[in-house]
Amino acid sequence: MAQEENVVYIGGKPVMNYVLAVITQFNEGGDRVVLKARGRAISRAVDVAEIVRNRFLPNIEVKDIRIGTEELQSEDGRTVNTSTIEIVWWY
Repeated sequence: MAQEENVVYIGGKPVMNYVLAVITQFNEGGDRVVLKARGRAISRAVDVAEIVRNRFLPNIEVKDIRIGTEELQSEDGRTVNTSTIEIVWWY
């Protein structure tokens, strides 16, 4: 699966790693960046969004926040619902 352009996937790394990734996307000429997270990483995505907006790029606008649910297969074969979030910015 090819990774989408201007999308930052939030996982288990430190918050500042993702903040740097977002700032890098904008500095490389992107005018739109999407943060994507699911499950326990959702709170980290919100932290990244707030740090970028309050400390580094005060002129940034959050254009859309999408929430949803994905069905994933657990290791024992059961279907598990997992929450998702996408935060879309325009600069």
